[in-house]
Amino acid sequence: MAKWPARKTIVLVFLGIIALTSAFGAGFGVAQVVPLSALPIARNDSARLDTFWQVWRLVERDFLGTLPSNQARVYGAIHGSLATLEDPYTVFVEPQSHQREKEDLQGSFGGIGVTMRRNAQGDLVLSPMPDSPAIRTGVLDGDVLVTVDSKPISATLSFDDIAALVRGKVGTKVAISVRRSGSEALLSFTITREVINTPSAVYHILDNAPQIGYIAISRFTEHSGEEVQKAAQELEQKGARQLILDLRDNGGGLLTAAIDVSSQFMNDGVVLYEQEKGKPEQTFRTKPGGVALDMPLIILVNHNTASASEIVAGALRDNNRAILIGDQTYGKGSVQHIYDLGDGSSLHVTAAEWFTPNRHQLTGHGLIPDVVVSRSNDDIAAGRDPQLDCAIAYWQGKS
Repeated sequence: MAKWPARKTIVLVFLGIIALTSAFGAGFGVAQVVPLSALPIARNDSARLDTFWQVWRLVERDFLGTLPSNQARVYGAIHGSLATLEDPYTVFVEPQSHQREKEDLQGSFGGIGVTMRRNAQGDLVLSPMPDSPAIRTGVLDGDVLVTVDSKPISATLSFDDIAALVRGKVGTKVAISVRRSGSEALLSFTITREVINTPSAVYHILDNAPQIGYIAISRFTEHSGEEVQKAAQELEQKGARQLILDLRDNGGGLLTAAIDVSSQFMNDGVVLYEQEKGKPEQTFRTKPGGVALDMPLIILVNHNTASASEIVAGALRDNNRAILIGDQTYGKGSVQHIYDLGDGSSLHVTAAEWFTPNRHQLTGHGLIPDVVVSRSNDDIAAGRDPQLDCAIAYWQGKS
């Protein structure tokens, strides 16, 4: 009996936005891995592709320009055929991007420890992370990446392409050259790749409100639950009596991580319901051992709060554990299964729907905050955060 490719359950939304200042890796998410074997193929499949090959024989004969590789043709055909489903979340992910996706969900990868951004001239500007292999070798903030293992870094090279060059197996070496302000000669560095951790949560006591602890989650990875647990414990030890959980611009991640995070704030409650095609409804509940079960909680959300983030926000509000402040959320409750394919690519297939504990449908609706407060582009440019200010004022009014 033939086996299906490895399947995982995806809990993310493709927002189509990649921050230029992001590290080599941004969080997407999956769960449940099954070993890959082979797909059963119907005997008449090849006959159905006769027109496809007829078209390409004519293109090969007549086309004036450079022909794409056979692999590029196959990938293009897959992308095009999936587009006929008119579902933005059923997609084919090519090997390089899928590798980044897996590393991002693990919360770590083999690399040199830099973030990157494009300047107005299209140069790739580096910023080494603290205590990273890059900074210990001599890379400085503002250095412009010129080559990686002798390959030129052009303005048209994508971030995925550059990440694939820089990342690699822990313990291997990568040679880079950089251009530094004030120096005409290129500087060369050979850097040994190390495990680069990319925490999904940051936290601190608010300077202007020492009784309030602030936790922001950028994505839901394998370590998000333990990171939030540690954050809540340390904030309480430092005097926090109320918490603000910031899920703005968090596009999703692992379902297991969403459950783990919810479990830190809620005891024995429903996190979500899942309805899969042709199967009984499945209920997901919290796990025991939460460390902030009684701390008052506000959750900040915006239009980019999506998927797993909406699950957490909806679960905590429906269970009367939190209020929501901010903008209406993205509205994605559809569930994607991920199949790992033999060449390192993957197929994401929409296969189920999620509902909050009060059976609110997320897809197409999102969550409307209890207190609606917007943050404009002008606010962001000026360093203002009326949503956070509203949350602080709410807790201070309760003190």
